[in-house]
Amino acid sequence: MMTIKKVSLIGLGALGILFGNQLSKKIPSADLRIIADRTRIQSYQDEGVYCNGELCHFQYMTPEEVCEPADLLIIAVKFNGLNEAIQSVKHHVGKKTLIISLLNGITSEEIIGEAYGIEKVLYCVAQGMDAVKVGNRLTYDHMGMLCFGEKEPVLNSEKVNRLADFFEKMEIPYETDPDMGKRLWGKFMLNVGVNQTVAVFESDYGEVQQDGPARSMMISAMREVIALSSREGVKLTENDLDYWLRVLGTLSPDGKPSMAQDVEARRFSEVDLFSGTVVELGKKYGIPTPVNQELFERIKQLESQYTGIKI
Repeated sequence: MMTIKKVSLIGLGALGILFGNQLSKKIPSADLRIIADRTRIQSYQDEGVYCNGELCHFQYMTPEEVCEPADLLIIAVKFNGLNEAIQSVKHHVGKKTLIISLLNGITSEEIIGEAYGIEKVLYCVAQGMDAVKVGNRLTYDHMGMLCFGEKEPVLNSEKVNRLADFFEKMEIPYETDPDMGKRLWGKFMLNVGVNQTVAVFESDYGEVQQDGPARSMMISAMREVIALSSREGVKLTENDLDYWLRVLGTLSPDGKPSMAQDVEARRFSEVDLFSGTVVELGKKYGIPTPVNQELFERIKQLESQYTGIKI
């Protein structure tokens, strides 16, 4: 079996810093390449990138630099940066490169697959981390884990075994799942509920870990995803809802999901990826999605105040 030695990573958001920092402690610095444009690299070098107060030691490369392809490429940008990232990583993708996406939503793997071949891509979900990023500084209590597998049920896939072996050596918590289509939709359901509700209530995980209006709204938004999932060939159930609520229960009550951090910092969020997708699918299948419609409107209203433009 091929082994993973050279790793390239694009996107130093919360997950990029968290897993990039862990990898940097385990492999030679020349074997971990962080891909970024010159302006970003300058900012990272001037200000430093910190993980739990510790300076990260990263080697940076611009997209233009030609290099040996990566054995593993990790894409950890926000969804609105995905198309640019796909262009930026072209020198890092070779015949044997394995690609994982840490993006939210249910479409990034297909988009990457269209560019580089779906046979290079493993489906992946990051879950259980409570990372908070302010500027170039990340803090977290729980690293969570990366859950990955083939989209279609396959036993003992060579790609899955290769990545599992690598994460074992890197001491990155992981789980393999033979039904990643369902896992992806489950994480999407959690994000639709948690990310948007905490952003609208301008609160934290603690607010939705206890009974009250925020938790009720979150669960109602998640149930709208369950109603849509069977039409998309994925049958989420109340058992899946309970599983993801248990995952939510493990997070630090003071932590915040990425969308709440975006709203707080007056950055545009991934609302189109969450309630935007749910509302569109609701229209497609004639299934009402009133809670996600409300969340969509309320988040767009919050964002309209950044520039004074009415949405």
